[in-house]
Amino acid sequence: MLTKCIENVRKKVPLVHNITNYVTVNDVANVLLACGGSPIMADDLNEVEEITSICGGLNINIGTLNINTTRSMFLAGKKANELGHKVLLDPVGAGASNLRTETAVKLINEIKVDVIRGNISEIKTLALGSGSTKGVDADVADAVTEETLDNTIAFVKAFAKKTGSIIAITGAIDLVADSDKCYVIRNGRPDMGKITGTGCQLSGMMTAFLVANPDHVLEAAAAAVCTMGLAGEIGWSNMQPGEGNSTYRNRIIDAIYHMDGAVLEKGAKYEVR
Repeated sequence: MLTKCIENVRKKVPLVHNITNYVTVNDVANVLLACGGSPIMADDLNEVEEITSICGGLNINIGTLNINTTRSMFLAGKKANELGHKVLLDPVGAGASNLRTETAVKLINEIKVDVIRGNISEIKTLALGSGSTKGVDADVADAVTEETLDNTIAFVKAFAKKTGSIIAITGAIDLVADSDKCYVIRNGRPDMGKITGTGCQLSGMMTAFLVANPDHVLEAAAAAVCTMGLAGEIGWSNMQPGEGNSTYRNRIIDAIYHMDGAVLEKGAKYEVR
């Protein structure tokens, strides 16, 4: 199924509307192109409904919130719901400020979100309605480990049932779950955390996977996570002496550009629980 998910993206070239943060917007666009999708970046409230109307999916990222883009997120989200388009929410830094937390909680309460993708601290914040994170990074105390895995899977399934959304948590161990099934994914490298925006890139790419595989959203979300993690492994294996995180970012994007179903199927490391 993972093979079919990535191949459908290449075949269908899904158009994705991104209301994302200005720190990583260029990388999100490039990753979407690399995986076979097509990006549009638009956040002015005077055009977001129109842009959403011509796209198959909407990627909402709250990384650099302001009063104008917040209004745009709600307008675009409600238009996407009206049209039956896929919606993904990336609650960047939820828990770091009241504004971020309250905005993210309001978004999932007022908009039907197909996937909520974030780190463990962000997802816990949304589940509780409040919390704290270390800036936009997960708190070490929240980390998903082999020792906490069973409890975290139960938590993620319960939150998926409560929200009606697929929940995707990325970290050292990635979890992608609905209320009944959880993909436990072990692709990736710790070095990916030294690049700003790998999570933002994944959210954009995941939205394309959802649009291209509308009847298999859980598998599509898991396939996107495996693709990003495997690209991190392949990109790292191609690093040369003297190269650093800037080159690594480009090598990850290149690895996604060259990824196909056979490479993903061979390299994906996951179990279903």
